[in-house]
Amino acid sequence: MMKIVFMGTPQAAVPTLESILEAGHEVVAVWTQPDKPAGRGNKMHASPIKEFALSKNLPVFQPTKIKTTETFELFSSHRAELAVVVAYGRILPEAFLYTFPRGCVNVHFSLLPKYRGAAPVAWAIAIGETKTGVTTMKMDVGLDTGDILLQRETEIRETETSVELMSRLSLIGAELLIETLETFDSIIPQKQNNDEATFAPLLKKDDGKIDWNVPAKEIARRVRAFQAFPHSYTFLDDGQRLAVWSVTETHADFPSADTGSIVAATGNEFVVACGNSTFLRLDELQLAGKKRVDARAFLNGARIEVGQKFTKQKA
Repeated sequence: MMKIVFMGTPQAAVPTLESILEAGHEVVAVWTQPDKPAGRGNKMHASPIKEFALSKNLPVFQPTKIKTTETFELFSSHRAELAVVVAYGRILPEAFLYTFPRGCVNVHFSLLPKYRGAAPVAWAIAIGETKTGVTTMKMDVGLDTGDILLQRETEIRETETSVELMSRLSLIGAELLIETLETFDSIIPQKQNNDEATFAPLLKKDDGKIDWNVPAKEIARRVRAFQAFPHSYTFLDDGQRLAVWSVTETHADFPSADTGSIVAATGNEFVVACGNSTFLRLDELQLAGKKRVDARAFLNGARIEVGQKFTKQKA
């Protein structure tokens, strides 16, 4: 059994920490991001990892700055054998990577070297991958460039959102990390082929803007990909922001129309013209300040007519 420092922040990291404890390893410290204001009133909220760690009476550390002498001394003081990093949210300084005898192992939610970076799950769906997976990696100073320890592949389901896929990958990652720890000394690390590398940069709010000029299938992928953040959205012609939560590409016969134009708005049929003469049915929507509703409820409460046009920009 190993003495481990665990570093992680979101819910996706919780199954790995839980599995480490269940396997009998000693978690000597849990590092996570500082509490952040959220929701109405901007109340301070702890990360899912902090909440879980405290429920297990584990010592929690939340340094606001990672690149300081004091923070490094704190990290070194844990005298662990290994650090396990799962979506911690900060790039570790080089000194951290080699503090403990077995270094730092990262659980990354892609099949490296594909989708290095902060948002591998979202971009894999958005770009149209049919498979993804989890990699355990010996961390080095590069961005997800370290030697591969183990990998496990899974298919991306046809209608799977990033939230659903992340939930599945978090469980796969937990299993793979335990297997990595159990076989650590016999694993022969594999160098990554940098020529095959692709990148998954941090998502920005603007990534959620729907571009109606692209084909319906691509828009549908992005709606599924950006469920957690930044959410897909567009603007009505009166300037109202409309979040789009669920869509379906439709092959029904509609008259040709400018991209972004509404071609059907009755019952459950709320259909928009997209690029390459394709059409997208909007299934679940949300006006700013309102609840998420299905298309029928939205159309019953909104003044929407065939021929109206959505835009990428607020009026």
